[in-house]
Amino acid sequence: MSYSKEDIIRMVKDEDVEFIRLQFTDIFGQLKNVAITASQIEKAVNNQIMFDGSSIEGFVRIDESDQYLYPDLDSFVIFPWRPSHGKVARLICDVYNPDGTPFAGDPRGVLKRILKRASDMGYDAFNVGPEAEFFLFQTDDEGKPTTKTNDEAGYFDLGPLDHGEGTRREICMALEQMGFEIEASHHEVAQGQHEIDFKYADALRAADNIMTFKLAVKTLAQRNGLHATFMPKPIFGINGSGMHTNMSLFRNGKNVFYDPDGEKGLSKEAYSFIAGLLHHVKGMAAVTNPLVNSYKRLVPGYEAPCYLAWSASNRSALIRIPAARGQSTRVELRSPDPACNPYLELAVCLAAGLDGIEQGMTPPAEVTENIFVMDQATREAHGIESLPGSLEEAIRAMQADPLILETLGEHVSENYIAGKVKEWDEYRTRVSSWECDKYMINY
Repeated sequence: MSYSKEDIIRMVKDEDVEFIRLQFTDIFGQLKNVAITASQIEKAVNNQIMFDGSSIEGFVRIDESDQYLYPDLDSFVIFPWRPSHGKVARLICDVYNPDGTPFAGDPRGVLKRILKRASDMGYDAFNVGPEAEFFLFQTDDEGKPTTKTNDEAGYFDLGPLDHGEGTRREICMALEQMGFEIEASHHEVAQGQHEIDFKYADALRAADNIMTFKLAVKTLAQRNGLHATFMPKPIFGINGSGMHTNMSLFRNGKNVFYDPDGEKGLSKEAYSFIAGLLHHVKGMAAVTNPLVNSYKRLVPGYEAPCYLAWSASNRSALIRIPAARGQSTRVELRSPDPACNPYLELAVCLAAGLDGIEQGMTPPAEVTENIFVMDQATREAHGIESLPGSLEEAIRAMQADPLILETLGEHVSENYIAGKVKEWDEYRTRVSSWECDKYMINY
């Protein structure tokens, strides 16, 4: 839906909205906001709300702190979980410098830049359908999260085994009130694990939707005395949470990945896009899988893809091509996890795919066998490499990939890498409970 400034001002008044949250996302994927009262809405829609950027990690230094929020008017929505009297609404914002130029460190701006490049290449849409998984855990007497689920359900199971079903239903209903089209909602493989799939959208709106989805899930879980987490691997020995990302490119309203005469119904551009993803996926990993914990998920045995291969059917491959063809033809990257910054994730995915198209890359042969049961020698015979095994490896791979650094831009890449190096250093110097259990007695 398209709104004008006058529409927003009128809706705030007519709907009895008292507070408006001007939301933006930092480079590490954390949702931030500046809350204003309804009396300030005219200033907000005229891009006059300022905030201190130096207080946001990875944004600006203390001596250049003033930044401005430019609301995307079409993102206006009223939160359905807030009171019916004195409602709370939100606007998703771009971050700008005082001189009226886009801030180089705004992740939304990073995605906009690569979408502009796609447009310059003749593509009028990059559609994305995310599949974000999450866990619902019980909280203790102090309201702190535990890893208990009180849930014996498995994949697609229904209550009474699925104790999160009620919360999942509330989340779906709230999202639909906010304009989402929910396509599927189900229990996932692990106890306490859930997935809600919403309809694809253009990449910028899809990234906005992912951030809104995460906020809704966490908010409504908390209201029901539960804790929702998008941490990739919260429990050892069971499946982690991924965010499979389905992507398709369009030119003149037609899906360029589809060719009825091509092998498997795929076009040359589709194969080159796949090849570009495979070529850059190691350099992307620190973005698509941004946490120390992300690499606890990317191990064999728990359905998470960790080997560089593609297939039209094989779910052990990193890239899968779902069966639908025609306008629904799409490429599914299965490695990303829901802790990632969706703006940066979609930016590097698109940049990698476009590079594959521009360079005329050709992917390796399709792998139809189950890669998880192959031994090292068999994988090497197939030329199948692995994703980085740790955040440290992923950081090095990013630093070695000029396309990924260029896509993020100097400001984001330098600050992102610095933040992730600090995170890795904190992890590698911390003494874990595993080490104490393993070594305390024997040594």
